[in-house]
Amino acid sequence: MFSEFFSLLGFAFGVTGPIFLLVFLGIVLKKIRIIDDTFTNNASKLVFMVAMPTMLFMSMINTDIRSLIDPGYLIYALVGTLAVFILISLVTPLIVKERRDQGVFIQGVFRSNLAIVGLAFCFNAYGDIGLAKASVLMSVMTILYNILSVYTLTTCLSDSKVKIAEVLLSIAKNPLILALIAGIIFSLLAIPLPKVLHTSGEYIARMTLPLALICIGGAMSLGELKNSSSVSTTAVFAKLIVTPILIMYPAYLLGFEPIDLGVLFLMVSAPTAAASYIMVQAMGGNGRLAANIVVISTLASLITVSFGLAFLKQFGVV
Repeated sequence: MFSEFFSLLGFAFGVTGPIFLLVFLGIVLKKIRIIDDTFTNNASKLVFMVAMPTMLFMSMINTDIRSLIDPGYLIYALVGTLAVFILISLVTPLIVKERRDQGVFIQGVFRSNLAIVGLAFCFNAYGDIGLAKASVLMSVMTILYNILSVYTLTTCLSDSKVKIAEVLLSIAKNPLILALIAGIIFSLLAIPLPKVLHTSGEYIARMTLPLALICIGGAMSLGELKNSSSVSTTAVFAKLIVTPILIMYPAYLLGFEPIDLGVLFLMVSAPTAAASYIMVQAMGGNGRLAANIVVISTLASLITVSFGLAFLKQFGVV
């Protein structure tokens, strides 16, 4: 049994390892000054505005969308996330005494890095079909994440001037959401894409995840680890251990397909989204706490996701 588990663990590290090697490469390149903050910022914009929308669009048009859209599965993912959010919101005041830090803590627990790390996990584990399923899941989860993040940060930061309507507008203009919608329309209507555009799109799509992961490493500040607190480590534990269990166990009982359970696990087990730090900073919250949660969860998820995936495969869940 143990030899089988270690074999499965090797498979799991094969899923997570390449991703974290690219993140580590970004850290090293930044350290030896091959890349700098200017490169990281510009490359991140390129990924967000061009490369990732192209990758998601190509993923949609290359897939039979009708076979991917499972309303029950998507509704469960949304309801499960909302339930975790409510539960964490009720428990947080008992853990975090400083009210202004409570929203940062809550966001750090429920908000996964879906667009980069989550998609990369799913692609490594299941290939193109995993990427397509994860993309559809990401499209609905991203909207909910943004709404819940703004709500919890606004209620905990009384001097915040950010309005929900502004965030909803930004979601409507989000290039990732727009690319997914366009890809779904092209796929459902069977609109042909000229070969030259299709080939160019594939080229851009292939560079997306490596460049995005290197940017994560380049933007990561390991110095923040020195400033970590019990609040940040508790948030990371809840993000990487508690949240996946709360979402996965009911999903297993409901009898979803193994690949759907695998994609769901890899998405909700991904580290805290870097966008959570950006939102906290913009709203005048505790940026250091948010940064700690992002950095620690990113590093720790190599272990938790690998062991979690091996465990689920051991028992035939995924």
